[in-house]
Amino acid sequence: MTTIDENKQVVTVVAARSQNNVIGRGDEIPWRVKGEQKLFKELTLGGCLIMGRKTFESIGRPLPGRETIIVTRNPAFQFEGCTCVTDIPAALEFAQSRGVPTHIVGGGEIYRQAFELNVADVLHLTTIQTEVDGDIYFPEIPDGVFSVVDHKQYHSNIDYLYERFERIEQ
Repeated sequence: MTTIDENKQVVTVVAARSQNNVIGRGDEIPWRVKGEQKLFKELTLGGCLIMGRKTFESIGRPLPGRETIIVTRNPAFQFEGCTCVTDIPAALEFAQSRGVPTHIVGGGEIYRQAFELNVADVLHLTTIQTEVDGDIYFPEIPDGVFSVVDHKQYHSNIDYLYERFERIEQ
């Protein structure tokens, strides 16, 4: 049984991975799939995006209609239109103060830390139905923490599966 406490601001992890868990190759996403970016936009519009510096630099700008929080070890790093912090707890504290949905959107190290810190309530995971070469991976989903509550198969130039996981009530 899964439940989300309606009095708590939900923290989501939003990710797309290949069948072999690749999420990136250098500073690029190693696939082009029609419709998949639209799904990301629908899931995150109006919220705060928490991302690592490398992920932000691969995008190159704040995404419209969302607030961007960049996690970087470099306290001097700044980018106009973004909030920069040095760790995930600070990012979460700032995001939660905004009163809008909070989305952790990458990259690999940020996802790993989010799972390690046990901060995610919901996981929106898209699996691109192909295997690709890459050097950045989505971490293993912690055992016994999440359960799939919804899924949808999309047909495109490369098919993909969207799954929504929620935290299992403990």
